[in-house]
Amino acid sequence: MPYKEKSDLPDSIQHVLPAHAQEIYKEAFNRAWEQYKDKADRSDDASREETAHRVAWLVVKQDYDKGDDDRWHKKK
Repeated sequence: MPYKEKSDLPDSIQHVLPAHAQEIYKEAFNRAWEQYKDKADRSDDASREETAHRVAWLVVKQDYDKGDDDRWHKKK
């Protein structure tokens, strides 16, 4: 289920990621949703949605780190 707007993201994403990171997450999720629609394209038994969320987090973590304050910050 691709996300049209950041406001469509799960609350758990909206409450922990800054606005820019939410946009990155949304776009990465949507791309992965399309890329891994066929089960044969996934490397494990994860669902399409689980795979898309996993990919989205990996992409966010390229630009953001979770700080000691439990908030996500843009990498320097």
